[in-house]
Formats: sequence, C-alpha cells, structure tokens
Amino acid sequence: MTEDLLQFIWKYGLFERENLRSDTGERIQVIGLGEHNTNAGPDFVNARIKIGATTWAGNVEIHLRSSDWYDHRHSNDKAFDNVILHVVYRHNRQVVRSNGEVVPTIQLVFRDAILENYSSLLLADHKIPCSDRIARVDAVICDCWFNSLVIERLQQKTACIEQLLKQTANNWEEVLYVMLARSFGFSLNAEPFELLAKSLPLKVLKKHNNSVFQLEALLMGQAGFLERDNDMGDYYGNLRKEYLFLRKKYKLTPMGNHIWKFLRLRPVNFPTIRIAQFAALVMQFDNLFQNILAARSTDHLSAFFTLRPSEFWETHYTFEKTAIPKTKMFGKEAATGIIINAIVPCVFTYARMHAQEVLKNRALDWLNQIPAEKNRVIAGWSAVGIKPSSAFYSQALLQLTKNYCSRNRCLACSVGISLITSGTP
Repeated sequence: MTEDLLQFIWKYGLFERENLRSDTGERIQVIGLGEHNTNAGPDFVNARIKIGATTWAGNVEIHLRSSDWYDHRHSNDKAFDNVILHVVYRHNRQVVRSNGEVVPTIQLVFRDAILENYSSLLLADHKIPCSDRIARVDAVICDCWFNSLVIERLQQKTACIEQLLKQTANNWEEVLYVMLARSFGFSLNAEPFELLAKSLPLKVLKKHNNSVFQLEALLMGQAGFLERDNDMGDYYGNLRKEYLFLRKKYKLTPMGNHIWKFLRLRPVNFPTIRIAQFAALVMQFDNLFQNILAARSTDHLSAFFTLRPSEFWETHYTFEKTAIPKTKMFGKEAATGIIINAIVPCVFTYARMHAQEVLKNRALDWLNQIPAEKNRVIAGWSAVGIKPSSAFYSQALLQLTKNYCSRNRCLACSVGISLITSGTP
C-alpha cells in the first residue's frame, strides 16, 4: 500500500461509504470528495463532509497511518488547521490540530482487488507493466487516452516553443529554424544542433542563402569542424578561409566539436552530413514558415525536404576521408521525423496561440497521414499487440512510455486506472 494509492481511492470514491464512523464514533457522510491538491498543504481541498449533524467545508488529509500526522509535523502547522477529516489506511493514534482540537479520523475500507491489481502492476517485470492485460481494456478508453496523450505531448513542446518565442522577440521564422535544427540532430545530436542554431542567427544565414558554399562555411565553422589548420584538401581549406572571414565579420564564436557524436551512427547520419543537408534547407528559408502554414498535406511538407548537399559530400562523410561516390539526399524517413518533431509542434502552437482551430486540427491530421515511427519503444508495444496505425498513435505511445510506464504512474494513466479498478487482478 502506498499513500498515492490511498489518495487515488479517495479521489475516485472507491471505498465503502455506508456506515462510515470516525475514531470518536461520529457518523461520517461524504458529500464532496474535494479537489486533489498537488501543491503544498492538505491533499484535498474544498471537500464537504457531514460529521454527525453538522456539514463542514474544508480540507482532507490522507496518510497510511494516523501517526504520520505527527511524523509530518502537521500538529504544529496552522496550514492544516482547516483539515476537517483525516483519512487513513491504518488508524493507530488520535490526531489534533495546532490548537489541540481533535481531527476526526476514518479508516478507509475498499475492495482487496484494488490493492492486488495495483501491486501486480508495480511488481510487473516488464517495461510495459500492463503488457499481459492491456487487451482487457475497452478500446474506447484506449482511444480517448491516446488522443489525450498526443495533445499532452504537443503541449509540452508548446512550452519549449513559447520560451523560444520570448528569446527571439516572437520571430516565428527563427523559432522554426531552431526547431528544425534540433530535429536534424535526431535524438543523438539534437542538443548540439540546437546550440549550433542558437549560436548562428538565421538573419546571418539569410544574408548568404544564395550560396551553399558560404552557408556550409558558416554552419561547419560554427559547429567547430573547421578549426584544424592543416592540409585537409582544397574544399576544407576554402571553407575554413571563408569561415574565418565571416566569423570576424559577424563576431561569431564557434562551438567545440567535441560535443558532436559520431559513435554508433551510420555514416549517412554523421553530423557533418546532416549539417550539409541543413545548409541546403537554409537556402530555401525565405517565407518557409508561411509556406508551411499554407501546406495542405504531408506530401506538400515533404517537398520542402528534397535536400541534396553540395557536390563535395557525394564522395565524403567527413572532411578527412574520401568515400565511394553516393548522393546524400535527405531520406523520406528523416523528413517524416522532421515533420513530426518540428513542423507539427510549431504549427500546432501557432494555431493555438492565434485561435485557429482549423489549422490546429490540420496539424493533428498530418500525424494521421504519416506512418507510425519505428524504434525500440514502438517495437515493444507491437510485441504486446498494440500496433500503431500512424504517427499520431506512435507519438501517443512514446508519451505513454516516457511519462507514465517508465515512471510507474499507473494511477495517472487511463489504462492503469481501468485495470486497477477492475474486479479481478
């Protein structure tokens, strides 16, 4: 038994309400359970409890044992003087307010199955605690929950975008630039790519977006890949010379290239290749945000990412070595990842901030047009029979795994709640 579970039982009224009596023998009638308080202070506020013949409005505090009231020093805390009912799993001591008045205490009685169901989820030896029983959950519950998870995931990204808007004086092009850069790094190099974008303002790049050579010089130089003053070929030398000139002109400070990760990456995903592809994207950045807002389908969005880096990269993955000739076009799967992780959040946030419901729904619909992502997390769900039909549902599963399953937050999950409150473990 945990205090979280006891709060859950109270919150959803999953206890025996008939013939409730306090430790002092008074008849207790629960009229209003109150609102769950996740901040400091009593656990539930604005409850209405009838004690004997009097109806009280106030707060409810919940503990595993009555003595926890003293362990948590509530008896000397005036913030708990308005507690009208003390709810416990085991009653072992009478409690009082700071003025010495007795706080009525009740011991909750509930079905054993609730504790058994909850314990089985907590003790499950699987990354998805409910993997062996999720099939029991009503499809409508799952569908509604997945819809909520997608919105929750986008709202979290909205908070990041709003912070970027503050930093850029509400410049949506600049925000899109940073978000796109972060997405170009995918999971392994997301942070370095974001730092690169923040160290090199879009307005500087746009002054040179008619020359992919100058864009590569700026981006590669800022990323720290042009610091070596030795013979690495004409292209490297020319890029370095150009960067040193532009660096002085714009008073730029390069990043250390040690933060970029190459290990365990396929060569086509090396940060040098991604930066070269990003330079090709920056060439078409004029009015890109407005063009994205005007897009009607993911096919239109994908067209923005038909990116081919400069000729040098057809025979290189890094500056040091020559490779077998291969065109390093930006792949369809990579473009899809950019749409999911950068474009949809930006458009969703813009639509929400400007009260454009049609645009917001269009952003959500884009996720339904895109195939489900392929990664270890989604493979784990597929293995237990939950196979997402689109990126909308794979995004929901990623949110569920990260924010609920991996944190054992079954009590906050609609699937977990359904299983915990079911009749059998």
